[in-house]
Amino acid sequence: MTPTTKLEAVNIMLSTIGESPVNSLSSGLVDAELAETILDATSRSVQSEGWHFNKEYQVKYSPDLTGAVLLPTNILRADASEQQDTINRGQPFDLVQRGTKMYDRKNHTYVINKTVELDVVVQLAFEELPEVAKRYITLKSSRVFQDRVVGSGTLHGFNQEDEATAYFELKEFEGDSGDYTIFDSPDVAATLDRLPSTRIR
Repeated sequence: MTPTTKLEAVNIMLSTIGESPVNSLSSGLVDAELAETILDATSRSVQSEGWHFNKEYQVKYSPDLTGAVLLPTNILRADASEQQDTINRGQPFDLVQRGTKMYDRKNHTYVINKTVELDVVVQLAFEELPEVAKRYITLKSSRVFQDRVVGSGTLHGFNQEDEATAYFELKEFEGDSGDYTIFDSPDVAATLDRLPSTRIR
């Protein structure tokens, strides 16, 4: 038993349209290349949601010679950490991500001129993902691939059921590994923020 590789994922996708497996990702087969492209796009999309396995907190980034804070190309999302928000409180900073840079909305500039702490979502290589995430990404990619190449409504239904089951398993894994509480819910946080400051402690 070994972890699923990217090649295996592509071959699973090819099997949904009755195509024979390939021996490498550089086989030159047009359908295999399309499958890999869809797999990469789907992986990026799923990882962009931000999961316990690809989130990092309070990562420090220093400005370059121009004062801009540049993000590595594998950063899908970035936001000022709670610690950074505390530091910035009362100061003229409001950092948001724009492309591969952090932008100061209050001063309308990319020139930050300071080291900042960010919470980031990192895009991982397929082989670095947990197995449960690989399975969901592969099955979702298979449905998209089959829809584009064959377009069978019957196969779409079967693939969609498998995809839904895999997503449920991924969400369950997220809950187990993240050790979340009800206070991590955005709805609960919004409700607590609306409560008077004199609420019971």
